[in-house]
This record gives sequence, structure tokens and C-alpha cells, in this order.
Amino acid sequence: MAVNLRIVHCFRSPVGGIFRHVRDLTEAQVAAGHAVGIVCDSTTGGDYEERLFEAMKDSLALGIHRTPMQRHVGPGDLASAWRTYRIIQELRPDVLHGHGAKGGAYARLFGSLLRVSRSRVARLYSPHGGSLHYDETTATGKLFFGLEHFMARFTDCLLFVSDYERKTYRRKVGEPPVPNRLVYNGLRAAEFEPVATAADAADFLYIGMMRDLKGPDIFIDALALAGSELERPLSAVMVGDGDDLPRYHVRVERLGLKNRVRFLPPMPARQAFALAELVVVPSRAEAMPYIVLEALAAGMPMIATAVGGIPEIFGESSPVLIRPDPVELAGKMKTTLDERDAYREMMPQADELKARFGADVMAAEIETAYLAALNK
Repeated sequence: MAVNLRIVHCFRSPVGGIFRHVRDLTEAQVAAGHAVGIVCDSTTGGDYEERLFEAMKDSLALGIHRTPMQRHVGPGDLASAWRTYRIIQELRPDVLHGHGAKGGAYARLFGSLLRVSRSRVARLYSPHGGSLHYDETTATGKLFFGLEHFMARFTDCLLFVSDYERKTYRRKVGEPPVPNRLVYNGLRAAEFEPVATAADAADFLYIGMMRDLKGPDIFIDALALAGSELERPLSAVMVGDGDDLPRYHVRVERLGLKNRVRFLPPMPARQAFALAELVVVPSRAEAMPYIVLEALAAGMPMIATAVGGIPEIFGESSPVLIRPDPVELAGKMKTTLDERDAYREMMPQADELKARFGADVMAAEIETAYLAALNK
């Protein structure tokens, strides 16, 4: 017999992979008959994210609730936490699913408070990298991992999006004292259709958040190096937004690439794929990036760094993987331009991707985790 749940997803920033993950999950959960709601920050995201919220609001029975949430721990957290708790309390969830460090902390703390008042609520946490990116030898890292260790006792299930993320948690936080599952990010069936490249496409595409963690600076430096070695300028499109974007404009100008690099605001990934021949993911750290899965499903050849869960997609020894280094990336850029057809053959096949990274597979496994947590 089907069980209809009241599910609330709590996370801070409605941008990037976490927001994509939550949108996919809510769509599948609504289709399965569950009442779903979202609680997130109101100070991040732009016009693109507003359009996404607008498109999904009518399907969410528990609504979309946005309230200011600070990225870093600070005095404003108390007021933010109280506002968020009151919203969640009124939604009366059966399942409270936190995403990222801040969303995970709120979901587990507030879920525990609801339990004190005799509400039956399952508390789940998906790190999505989050605080796990910190260096465990620094004071900040030790603080965050100490908090993660403490918070584990208020968690009914940990959901990891890659085996790398699960291993990182074990190394930096400790062996999880609660049930945990590996559930890969998943794509909708329509995303496995090939994307046709525009006639005036650039050589390379970067799409993602404009912050150093994701490597836009590596991409820009490599583009300049590869162009110099090939003795011809290479073209690129950079799609995204973020706090570090002004610095990348300056970097492009300083390297003489202003007329070869086009910056564009956030847009749907498949729309961006048509703008270039090849996708580059130059990240310094990742958990399980959607953009890699989206590009491969769309039939795009790509270069990616061997960080986080990315090798779990390609295979550990795949020749398309590099270190997050501009010299190494420049060399790979040259190879792809010289051997385009052979390079395309190195990408994973669509059937294999569908079987491992389908949205239906992801949603079913997460629902199983919810029900197991409720029946503890």
C-alpha cells in the first residue's frame, strides 16, 4: 500500500547542484503522490532561479518558503534559525531532508525539536560536499567536523551522492553511527537526448558557479596556454554567476582573451551545451556534479578533473581525467582539438549512464531511505 508523506527539503543556497538535486527529487516525489515543500535562503539566487521557483511552485502542496540564511556561522544565525524553525513547525513534516551543511544542521536540530513535542519526523542529511570540503588539519575544519560528529546523533540516515563523499565523511568525521546509503544523482529521461551544437560554437564551455573552488581561473589560464602553444587563439563561453565573477573578467582581460571569451548569465545546461564543441569541468573539489552527468547524457565530449565522485562516472583510469592544473588542462585541450573523433569515443555510453544515473532510480532509493527512517 502506498504511503503519502509530507516531505520538507531544507537547504541554504538555491543555486547549483543542490538546487538541481532538490528540484529533481521534488518532481519525482510529487509524481509519487507525496506533499512536498521547500525551505531555503532568500538572499541568494537571481532571475534564473526565480524562474525555476515560479515553474515549480504550483506543484508543491507544502509551498516554497524563503527566509534569510547566512552562509557562515554568526550572530545572525539565531534569528535565522528561529524563523526557519517556525516555518518547518507549521508544515508538520513526516520527513525533514536537509541538504548541505547549513540545511543539514537545521533539518536535524529542528527535526529533533519537533520530536520533543511528540511529532513523528524522520531526519535525513545529504552533505553534497558541504563542510566536507574543509581541510581537517585547520581550526575551521576541526570545528566543522566536530559539529558534524555531534550532529550525527540527531540523524536517522545519511545519504551520500558518491562513494568519495562517504569515504571523506569516514576519514574526516568518523564512521557514521547511523544508517547511511549511497544514492547517485539522477537525470530525467529527456536529458539523455543529444544536443546539436550551434554553427558558430566556441571551442570550449565552462558552466557552473563562478568561484575558485570550481576552477574558472584554471580554465582561463589553460585557455591562454593552449592558444599560445597552438599559435592560434581559442574561443570559450563561460556561463554562470558568483562572488568571484568580477575577478575572472579582469583575468580574461589581463591575458588578452577579452575578444575570445564570452561571459553569459546562468541558463539551462542543455541550452549552454549548444554554444561550444566541448565542456570543461576544472573543479578543485566536488561531490557528484550534475553538470558532468548532464553533459555526458547530452552527448557532449568533455574534460574533467579527477576530484570527488567524478572518477566514479568515468572510471578511475579514464584518459579524460586530469588534475586541477592549468598546464595539464592546456595539454588536454590541445589533444581534444587534434583528435576530436577519437576523444569522443572515450566518453561513457548512454545506456550505462541511464542505468546508474536515472532520476527514477535516485528517487526510488531515497524514498526507501525515508520509509526505513520512519519505521526505526
